[in-house]
Amino acid sequence: MTDFPATSDTPATPPPPPQHWFADVLASDGGVVRLRPITPEDAERLQDFHSALSDRTRYLRYFGPYPRISPKDLHRTTHVDYHDRVGLVLELGEAIVAVGRYELLERDGPRAAEVAFVVADGHQGRGLGSILLEHLAGAAAENKIETFVAEVLAENTVMVTVFRDAGYQVERSRDGSVLHLEFAIDPTEALLSVRDSRERASEARSVGNLLTPRSVAVIGATPATGRVGGAVLSNLLSGLFQGPVFPVNPNRKSVRGVRAYATVREIPDEVDLAVVAVPPAAIGSVLDDCMAKGVKGLVVLTAGFGETGEEGSAAERELVAAARGHGMRVVGPSALGIANTDPAVAMNATLATVLPGRGRIGFFCQSGPLGAAILGEAAARNLGLSTFVSAGNRADVSGNDLLQYWDSDPDTDVVLLYLESFGNPRKFSRIARRVARTKPIVAVSSGRSVAQPAGDMDRSIVRDLFAQAGIVQVDSISELFDCAALLGYQPLPRGSRLMVVGNSTALNWLAVDAAQGEGLEVAEPVNLGPQATPGAYLDALVAALRSDETDAVIVVFAPPVPLPTAGFADAIRAAAAAVPEAGKPILTTFVAEQGIPNLLAVRGPGAAAAHGSIPSYPDPERAARALARVRRYAEWRTRPVSPVVRPQGIDTDRARQLVADWMAGSGGRRLTDLETVELLACYGISVVEFREVSNAEEAVAAAEELGYPVAAKATGEHWRRRPDLTGVRLDLWRPEAVRQGYADLAELCGDPVLHIQKMATKGVGCILRVQDDPSFGSVIEFGLSGLIIELLGDRAYRALPLTADEATALIDAPRAAPLLSGTPASPRVDKAALSELAQRISALFDDLPEMRELSFDPVLASPTSAEILYARGRIGPEPSRFDTGPRRLG
Repeated sequence: MTDFPATSDTPATPPPPPQHWFADVLASDGGVVRLRPITPEDAERLQDFHSALSDRTRYLRYFGPYPRISPKDLHRTTHVDYHDRVGLVLELGEAIVAVGRYELLERDGPRAAEVAFVVADGHQGRGLGSILLEHLAGAAAENKIETFVAEVLAENTVMVTVFRDAGYQVERSRDGSVLHLEFAIDPTEALLSVRDSRERASEARSVGNLLTPRSVAVIGATPATGRVGGAVLSNLLSGLFQGPVFPVNPNRKSVRGVRAYATVREIPDEVDLAVVAVPPAAIGSVLDDCMAKGVKGLVVLTAGFGETGEEGSAAERELVAAARGHGMRVVGPSALGIANTDPAVAMNATLATVLPGRGRIGFFCQSGPLGAAILGEAAARNLGLSTFVSAGNRADVSGNDLLQYWDSDPDTDVVLLYLESFGNPRKFSRIARRVARTKPIVAVSSGRSVAQPAGDMDRSIVRDLFAQAGIVQVDSISELFDCAALLGYQPLPRGSRLMVVGNSTALNWLAVDAAQGEGLEVAEPVNLGPQATPGAYLDALVAALRSDETDAVIVVFAPPVPLPTAGFADAIRAAAAAVPEAGKPILTTFVAEQGIPNLLAVRGPGAAAAHGSIPSYPDPERAARALARVRRYAEWRTRPVSPVVRPQGIDTDRARQLVADWMAGSGGRRLTDLETVELLACYGISVVEFREVSNAEEAVAAAEELGYPVAAKATGEHWRRRPDLTGVRLDLWRPEAVRQGYADLAELCGDPVLHIQKMATKGVGCILRVQDDPSFGSVIEFGLSGLIIELLGDRAYRALPLTADEATALIDAPRAAPLLSGTPASPRVDKAALSELAQRISALFDDLPEMRELSFDPVLASPTSAEILYARGRIGPEPSRFDTGPRRLG
């Protein structure tokens, strides 16, 4: 690539760099690099970077020998305006490892810029060129640049591949040995797909680096297993970890018979993972040692950070920033640890006294003490895990990272999540939707949303948004494992038809009632009677599995007097093995013996592959609840993937300009009624026409212009939300009525400013609202209007953006939604118009991250339309973890 020409337009004092261009980004090998705008202070380090490049790299970049950057070029490179001329650097520690630039071209047609970048020889092959290109394109798009141009030597196949594999439609021409490349930088579906694919691969590799280390250092190791450093060291040494373990303790020559080192720096071998168990005050020096040693990841067991208040939170942010700046990921602080049961790794770097055996379930949680209890219960239930991560304060590595890892992990079939918060809710929803298509996700969310809810609305949001993403939501740890036992060891039910087989009439009907209450279809139970033999169970279960009218079976065993259970368990196993082709889940309840294993292993050739093990539950109600949740998930998984469709008639550029103008000099505010109408018009959304008036004659003139009949409305928020419509005068047909209505309302509310609005078509009142939810980001809400419905909390929620099918499902979701489909007293309304309105709202929030709130209350849905009577909006600063644009760590 040729260098940019030196000109006289270099700013003497560059403006401050845009803060939102600073980012920590994962390279393709899972290591972290820091990206930021270039500044004049980078001149010396940039010269060092350039001088360290090989002759070959400099030749490919500059088309010839260029051993040293001239002072003039160095000044121009580091003095940019961050608009028409932009420079970005990637750094690791104090060293620059890659540089990228673009510069506006003076030519006719769409705004175009020449782009170029170069990567240090030792860091080539890590995907850094792709990162620079992605972020340069993001900066260019902000500055209204539409096209990138690059000049590349034809022999520079690596650079040509970077552009081609980015998802751009590249036009190529050749002039001798030089290729001219040109491409539009609009974020097409192909580009977003490439971005997400690279993000998925790099985040999976990053977590993989933590879970498959070749060596581990325990910093703060002690012989006492009652202390944090002693407990984790004991677990690592007794867990058959396949690599070396290095205790670090400045006061000991050895710990538990293993040679100890005073610092990590003194360890002669490479260290992939450091487990930190020292007081918070000592973290700083430990971090310096790890950075100098080149450690790839940290598991910080130490408490006393974000959970202690603002001072601890500041220390936590500094810890993560310093670690990422040197290429490391951090699990914690206040973590329980991480584990990998793969025999090739066999790592138990946790504080847990009990670790489940090998299995195919991945588990993520935050709370350390709770994580230990969870591991103990999993072991008691014979539920094996593939990997386990307790992230503590989740300052860096989060559930999103683990979902990316488990998505591609061949050893994990089911994902369990115990969540206390969501680091990047929009990203969580996006990843979960994809992962759940192939691997079940079971989640219990504590904190505000479930354990200490602020109200029913919060429970409803969690319920609806988890269901939207295909997540199996449960309310307790017991239910978490109830579902995991079924998902991990039995096939998914193909339908909702259940057969109950058992020897207790009371318990059989208890199972039937519980299943019907969960929405399952249940036939008359097969009552084998209290004297049923194992053979009777075998015959009845085989018949149920072979029946075309059955999708799942619950087996109940509750003898009137204590009996040995082994024969009955063997009969159930034999039945499953006899009909392996049935592919139907079997659940059991053994009431007679508390000590029966939670998983009954299937015996016989081929049976294990067909059914795995058979889960056993302490009562039939829990079995029915688990089956119903899994059935809803199976139904979600069979639905075709619906795309996000942008409706026609959207003017995104004008909308962005309006919001930018309104945000200027403001930290955010509520939009006026007229501003809201103007913004909505950019998205093809119209509010029933109105005029703002301040005296009776203006009111009459407005009515004449709009056409009778009209309504007069008070503008104060208090009056608009009154269910008794005290602040409204409807169906005003004559000038006298308008004058009288204006006078009444102006006197009532003490405000001369009123709205005169054209009467809308009568219909069913509905509410559509989008607001920020602390757990999930922007959430759209729909329901019918009315005081009783509002008191009942009959609302449905979805995360944005909405697919076409999700928009339709949102309108059908409230319990009162059948009213929209028509009743003997009212006709069917235009639900398609409501669905399209929801999609237009979704597009608006997708384009405008500054939108904090938007409300339509009411929307009148009639057989021919959906008319908005009132809309209000609010704008504010963009959330810091918005899931759009170039890749970055949250």
